[in-house]
Amino acid sequence: MIIIRPIKHSDYNALHEIAIESGIGFTSLPVNEALLRSKITDSEVAFTAHINQPGNESYLFVMEDTDTGQVVGTSGIASSVGLEDAFYHYHLSKVVHASRELDIYNTAEILTLCNDYTGVSEICTLFLRESARHGNCGRFLSKVRFLFMMEHKDRFAETVIAEMRGISDENGKSPFWQWLEEHFFSMDFPTADYLTGIGQKQFIAELMPKYPIYVSLLSKEAQAVIGKVHDKTKPALRLLESEGFSCRGYVDIFDAGPTVEANLTHIRTAQASRKLAVRIDEQALNSDTEYFVINTKIAEFRAIATSLNIDEVNEQAIISRAGANQLGIQDGEFIRFAPTTFKV
Repeated sequence: MIIIRPIKHSDYNALHEIAIESGIGFTSLPVNEALLRSKITDSEVAFTAHINQPGNESYLFVMEDTDTGQVVGTSGIASSVGLEDAFYHYHLSKVVHASRELDIYNTAEILTLCNDYTGVSEICTLFLRESARHGNCGRFLSKVRFLFMMEHKDRFAETVIAEMRGISDENGKSPFWQWLEEHFFSMDFPTADYLTGIGQKQFIAELMPKYPIYVSLLSKEAQAVIGKVHDKTKPALRLLESEGFSCRGYVDIFDAGPTVEANLTHIRTAQASRKLAVRIDEQALNSDTEYFVINTKIAEFRAIATSLNIDEVNEQAIISRAGANQLGIQDGEFIRFAPTTFKV
């Protein structure tokens, strides 16, 4: 059976393998032992802390195949970004150059360095290993975060963002970064991406151009990738767009991939989720409709995909004994759940 649970230190080897597989451009998982172990520690602290407002917490989940014990994926949530380290984006906007006397009116796009998303929550670090890319695993790994956030809203901001991986080739060359490198940085994309991943971001403030950049001055190759996503990221973007996420013109400062955002309570899975008490009853369980289901715990958080019946009269969710065991719950305890798919 597939479950999702908080990461623990014994998962380090699996996380390291995932970091290697994710490749260049996956900033949140650099191949660095000290940093990966720190991420696990930070997550363990977050899952055990008593919190009533979002801070610097970082939650990291893993997807485990309980039949084999293998960790096949990971996903994460940062409660509030930019509180300790500056959180940079470029904002794509327009300026107008006009002369009434000459009857000339020109619109130009500009990229302005900003910290507009400071304090928002971020969903991040989503990676599913090749062996698990089937069925609903990818959707489950992504959507479980919305259920967790909805259940524990005090721990997160209302605005939620996701940075989408931009375009780069198999060698880590980014057309957008190549232009910046040539004019400002003298540092290749993999190096810049790695330094950011391990928290060494000071070079951005020191070397990044201080004034807005006119898009028309970029190379044609750089212009072409602004707001575009890597081929491997397209399914993740489509899923988030179906949940109500949209881009408001913010792009990554390295590869120009889009950042999408939504309000937590407006995210489709969060909005459609329900919280009901559990009744374990094998005989009354006759539904083929599958749901993503979480318990309402934090340190002992568990999530599964399973069928259940809804008893509207008694306001109960009827689940199997096996499902209850995987969730670590008993009769009368609560779960939050949402459909695995939505009707168009």
